[in-house]
Amino acid sequence: MRPLRHWVIAGLLAVLLAVFLMSGPPGSAHADQEDGRLDILFGRLAVTADAAEARSLEAAIWRIWLEPRDAKLESVMARGIAAMNGGRLGAALAFFDRVTREAPGFAEGWNKRATVHYLMKDFDASVRDIARTLELEPRHFGALSGLGLINMALERPAAALRAFEQVLMIHPNAAGARAHVKRLRDILEGDLRGDET
Repeated sequence: MRPLRHWVIAGLLAVLLAVFLMSGPPGSAHADQEDGRLDILFGRLAVTADAAEARSLEAAIWRIWLEPRDAKLESVMARGIAAMNGGRLGAALAFFDRVTREAPGFAEGWNKRATVHYLMKDFDASVRDIARTLELEPRHFGALSGLGLINMALERPAAALRAFEQVLMIHPNAAGARAHVKRLRDILEGDLRGDET
């Protein structure tokens, strides 16, 4: 029993060290969705059965996604995120408008703007920005989750289910997506049973 636990801990430490080394020193590099480290991280994310490792991999992916190649936009992104987290949605939208205008190939700028539109209940605008995010980064499980939430809000359970199932294909340990999939399948199966009576 003890050697197995030792092996698991050693394996996890090795993965965490690899993620740290792949991430590089804080603030030293500018990446985005085209960063080569992502392929390794996504490959591991798809196969790990360890929830703690999955969380570490997810965090490493988000760190890379949040790094615009243009260093000048780092502070704009940070100010937009701070405004969004503080509930100042109009200001956040202005910051992310600037990011998408100045770096139209930066997926996370579109994803953050989609999130602001979602919080403002402008679902059509959010879906447009999600579509752009996914054009640039088809593996963006955050954008797919947002699409699922929008479809839930619009009472489109089948479309929401498809979005959350796509999340799980990329990130099988995404607990929120798994919970939504279960709930949506229950809803859809209940609807089918109701149709049969």
